[in-house]
Amino acid sequence: MTTINKQWRLKARPVGEPSADTWEYTETELPTIKDGQLLIKIEYISMDPAMRGWLNDAKSYIEPVQIGDVMRAGTVGEVIASKHEKFAVGDYVAGHNGVQSYAVSDGTGLHKVDPNLAPLSYYLGVLGMPGMTGYFGLLKTGEPKAGETVVVSGAAGAVGSLVGQIAKIKGCRVVGIAGGSEKCQFLIDELGFDATIDYKNEDVKKALKKTCPDGVDVYFDNVGGDILNDVLTQINLRARIVICGAISQYNNTTAVKGPSNYLSLLVNRARMEGIVVFDNIKEYPIAMKEIAGWIQSGDIKVKDHIVEGIETFPDTLMMLFKGENFGKLVLKVEG
Repeated sequence: MTTINKQWRLKARPVGEPSADTWEYTETELPTIKDGQLLIKIEYISMDPAMRGWLNDAKSYIEPVQIGDVMRAGTVGEVIASKHEKFAVGDYVAGHNGVQSYAVSDGTGLHKVDPNLAPLSYYLGVLGMPGMTGYFGLLKTGEPKAGETVVVSGAAGAVGSLVGQIAKIKGCRVVGIAGGSEKCQFLIDELGFDATIDYKNEDVKKALKKTCPDGVDVYFDNVGGDILNDVLTQINLRARIVICGAISQYNNTTAVKGPSNYLSLLVNRARMEGIVVFDNIKEYPIAMKEIAGWIQSGDIKVKDHIVEGIETFPDTLMMLFKGENFGKLVLKVEG
């Protein structure tokens, strides 16, 4: 019986939200690998908000996915055939090998992972790109100091939940903004946040005044839009605003809504700076080691949201933009 590679390819660039017309599902036979190549059986695929930006034919920190190409995505899987001197059959590897069940690679961008040290899905979340984003974005760009107030939006997601926990480790007071009472309760009861704001059921601006009586020193922004505007009204002198993402704006059909309260940066001599995780790639091993230590000690708790079946990819991806994921969203290739 021939093994089939199931793939999702970009069929058309979406305007606004991706739809069924955005994608093309294909099935192909597995290719024969050449010298210097390896074949990976992908087990888990990372679902990340950044994937929406990769669909746009516009200048960015990374080239857009081309029409007809397999959709780019972070993956982790097992090497099942190898003609590469650095990778052997049985190795587990993480990299960006796309939304497909098998991938041929020349080893570029791959790194080995150990399934005995952590569940494979962790290498796409807390020990993968989201984890590195939260670690470097908070510690290098946000520069939190003990006793300061740190606010994080998208706080129940893969990046936000880690940012809040690291801020607590560093001795900060942490306020998380999330959608729904269940997520907010989880942040306090399980992750140790000091306070939460339910943006779906509360006036965020009023809630910020209540939960941050001494103002905001560090704001880690994952959503942009109105919430960024609201937080800018509450920042302290020399505050640091970390721009990680703007998920509320990614599917806009009109112009991105920028911060109208940006003069607060001037008044407070504050700094707003973007974080692109790939800038820190040489330091990934340091971050992974420290985060793994925090997981082992119980200082960091991990919540994955796993959806089964590569066939569900279009709907699973949209969960991110509807706020339906609870924790790091991962697609398990085989249901």
